[in-house]
This record gives sequence, structure tokens and C-alpha cells, in this order.
Amino acid sequence: MSGASGSAGNAVSRAADYLKHYDGPEVRIMEVCGTHTHEIFRLGIRRMLSEKIRLISGPGCPVCVTPAGFIDEAVYLADKNCVICTFGDLVRVPGNHGSLQRAREKGAQIRVVYSPQDAERYAEEHPDQEVVFLSVGFETTTPSECIAVRDAKRKGLKNFSLLTANKTMPSAYRAMSDAADVYLYPGHVHAMIGTKLCEALTEEGISGVCAGFTGKELVTALAAAVTSFEKGEPFFLNAYPRVVRQEGSPAAIRLVDEIMEPCDAFWRGLGVIPESGMRLREAYADYDARKKYDIPVMKGNGNPACRCGDVLRGSIEPHMCPMFGRGCTPEHPVGACMVSSEGACSAWYQYGDTGMIR
Repeated sequence: MSGASGSAGNAVSRAADYLKHYDGPEVRIMEVCGTHTHEIFRLGIRRMLSEKIRLISGPGCPVCVTPAGFIDEAVYLADKNCVICTFGDLVRVPGNHGSLQRAREKGAQIRVVYSPQDAERYAEEHPDQEVVFLSVGFETTTPSECIAVRDAKRKGLKNFSLLTANKTMPSAYRAMSDAADVYLYPGHVHAMIGTKLCEALTEEGISGVCAGFTGKELVTALAAAVTSFEKGEPFFLNAYPRVVRQEGSPAAIRLVDEIMEPCDAFWRGLGVIPESGMRLREAYADYDARKKYDIPVMKGNGNPACRCGDVLRGSIEPHMCPMFGRGCTPEHPVGACMVSSEGACSAWYQYGDTGMIR
């Protein structure tokens, strides 16, 4: 082992030992990102934490915070003979009027794609079909959806559009600030938008650490969060400097600003958060599925017995929902948090409450 590698390994070991034996003030850390949640469970990191450290799984899964009404809109378009292109997780999420999976069983064309570019290319190759891409995601995926719209406009495609449910994190951080003492900020989001926001939030008393996704990066970020929390002052630390820069990605920021604009958005579990969504600007209105197909307003509420919203707010842990593991399982999900591969309920069901694989 080289000196550098050995030094890094020793630092991680010290960080892990510190987290295990921490005996300071109780601290609530919200891992905003669903990928962080699943990696923390998968790697068993919860098992190595002191009882004084409580991890809360927040709303950082775009599928989980997408409201039931959006699914109803997508089913409406599918029933109108549109070809619905979507990421896989959305297919099984239930709305008030069924799921896309149910629509497919009835004959609707539901295509699982890996990128919005796949959907845009399908529209180009099938000019006789109306193609709608379900644009769901945070700052990480929004630029690629903007590229798809830009390219479609350059090519003059008339049969491609987006049904948008894009969301941004800044307003959500503020809306959830009472639920946690420290945020574990999602590294991929801040690779796009930078860290100036996080730095500014400390002036509002909101603390956080920007974290990567490997076991070493997560342990290091958690230790940094707890160590800084003990000092009693709001703070921000970038524990993912190899990817995240203060300025973020200026090119991605410019692209999104050209094609989309902020709007109020409904988050499952959090309600309407002002200026937390993104919609296509008027110059790209021809690619806005709501306008193109004159979709009626749909305010789906989901199953009232499902407590996904409380899970997303950090008010309860997944096992506290009366449907968890009973009426709601990955095979037969009731709520989006059980459907999504990044959902908190899915993680708890798969790994158990401390991260032990079942």
C-alpha cells in the first residue's frame, strides 16, 4: 500500500471510529439524495453509527416527490394514443386513475428509455406518432431534457413534447429546514449548480455537507458533519471537491436558463413550494405537452392510507406506515417511495432498518 493510500485509509478508519463512539449532542442528518439513502443502507453504514446520530431519509428521489396528479396526466396522454417515453421507475407508480403499467396492459404504448435523447430520436424516426417524454428529475437531469427540446426544435420535429415535473432543490432545502440539523447535500446536484447556495444558506442557519457516493466519501462526509455540528455554529463543507466546484457547471446553467423558467411546484409530502419547479419557456411552448394537448388540471391525492408524504418529510420512518410490508411491497407498491429504486421505503424493505440485507 502506498503512503498516500495508507494515509487515506487511516483517515477513513478514524472517521468511522469517531461516528461509532460519538457521545456529543444528538444530531439529525438528512440524506436528501435517494442514492445516498440506498448506499448508506447497502453498505451498512447505519449499523456503525452512535445512537446519538439519527439519519433521516429526505425527499431526494424525483420519482418519490412527483405527485399522483402527474401520473394521471401521463395516463391521460397514453389514453389519447400518445407514445409515452419514460424512465422505468415511473411505470409502476400509482396515480388516482391507475398506473402507466395498467395503461400498457390495456394497450397503451409505454416505452422505457434511458435518456430523453432516446425519446427524441424515436419521435424523429416515427413522424406519424405523437411522442411524449416524462420529464422528471432534479438539476442533474434537467440539462439533458433541455438538450432534447433544443435538438427537436432545430430539427423541426412537431411530434415530440415534454410533460414536465422537473424540480429544483434550493426552495426544498428551506422548506424542510426544521426536519434536520444538517443536510447531506447531493453531490451530483451541486456538480451542476455549484455550492454558492449552500454557502448562502448558512446565513439562514442551515448547515450541510456536500457528499460523494462511495463508502469512504459517505463516512468522511458524515464525520465532517458531526464534527462541525458539535461546534454549535451553522456551517457548510464541500466533502466532494473532486467533482463539485463553487461555480458548478456554467454551461449547464446557461442551457437550462435558456429553455426553462422557474414555476411553483407540488411536491408529494411537502405541498406546493414556490419557485421550486421548472417549465418550458414560451419560446418552446410547442414542446410543452400540457399546452399542446390541453390537459385538464389533475390534482391526484394518491392512496390516503399511504404515508409516503410523512416519510419524505422525515416525520416518520418507513416501517411506521401501516401499509409498509403488508399492503405495500416492491412487488405490489402503493406509494412511490416503495416503487422507486431510490425510495426510502424500498431501502428499508430491502435492507432492514439498520442496513442488514435480508
